[in-house]
Amino acid sequence: MRLVSLLFAAAVVGISPAPGAPPAPAARLQAAGIPWAVAPQVVVAKQEMTFASAGARLEATLYYPEGRRNLAAVVVLHAAEVPSQNAPLYSHLKQMLPPLGIAVFVFDRRGTGASGGGDHGKEDFDVLSGDGVAALRMLAKDPRIDPGRIGFWGLSQGGGLALLAAEKEPRAAFAVAVSPLISTADVQMNFASANIMRIKGYPQSEIDQALATRRAIDDYDRGKIDRAKVERMLDAAEHKPWFKQIYLGRDLIDPKSDWREQIRSDPMKSLDRSHVPTLLIFGQDDMWVPVDAALRQVQAGGKLHRNVTARVIDGASHEMMLGTNPRDEMDPALFPNFAPNAPEYFGVMSTWLAERGIAKSEFHSVAAGPRRPR
Repeated sequence: MRLVSLLFAAAVVGISPAPGAPPAPAARLQAAGIPWAVAPQVVVAKQEMTFASAGARLEATLYYPEGRRNLAAVVVLHAAEVPSQNAPLYSHLKQMLPPLGIAVFVFDRRGTGASGGGDHGKEDFDVLSGDGVAALRMLAKDPRIDPGRIGFWGLSQGGGLALLAAEKEPRAAFAVAVSPLISTADVQMNFASANIMRIKGYPQSEIDQALATRRAIDDYDRGKIDRAKVERMLDAAEHKPWFKQIYLGRDLIDPKSDWREQIRSDPMKSLDRSHVPTLLIFGQDDMWVPVDAALRQVQAGGKLHRNVTARVIDGASHEMMLGTNPRDEMDPALFPNFAPNAPEYFGVMSTWLAERGIAKSEFHSVAAGPRRPR
């Protein structure tokens, strides 16, 4: 059954090869002695592109259905630990959306991969969301793209960036925020830190000390307590085995720390101010984002959030995966390899995009032959 599914997928969607690249899926399968392979109904072409934003030149790729025009498009914004445009996390978008008439624009985050920019703005939410806006404005000039049907997609930190970008660019047609940071970054990290320590088996007394230390850092960065107090708490915590496991460090109280700016950024305010149609997708088993609190915040907006649809995917993790082990979920070494596999997530996103006229498949029925007498 798995082989049949793979062959079917190859027959329906193919990636258009660059000069000198291997042949298309049908040709490859026929060469391998599989004579029933057919040409793909939709060939996904790709074009390498560059664009400028906030002093950086960023390297990108556009994936689009070959031969189609008047396309919708989505700009992909990065999860914190997944800055490469070639990461598995983004593969489902490249495969799923072009056959629905949606071009997918992915780029290497500034300061990583082939993109320039160095460390400037590498962790600054305002700069990173601005990169997404710059990409949208460039795509709006592309003759293949319908400028009225371009939007943003992001997961985790990228979901929060999608909300910020939609607030900045009201001409965006949509925003899809998957497992987004609805709360400020400190609230989200306190939630995640407590879960990491629970999974690792630490007692509540240790969890309380860790959270008190994190909150002291946040209070210092907001100017609420003096440095001496937070230094004493760091001295007491620094030798604990959980110190590094929950992303603590003295660099968080550096006057130039990006953390100071991140905890001042409130995605909920962006959601409140935005009128862009927005889809929020959460995982039921998300250990990184406080989903219940996020849903309460969105629902409390009432009339303010009429443009927002929120859905929770049953059994899904932060990355929209099913059946994940919580210990794997918190292992940074595995983050770059995560990719969504929850069918409900794919269905919710494609249906929502279709209902808003963003997704428009153009498959044609096969002409029926003459009927045979019974």
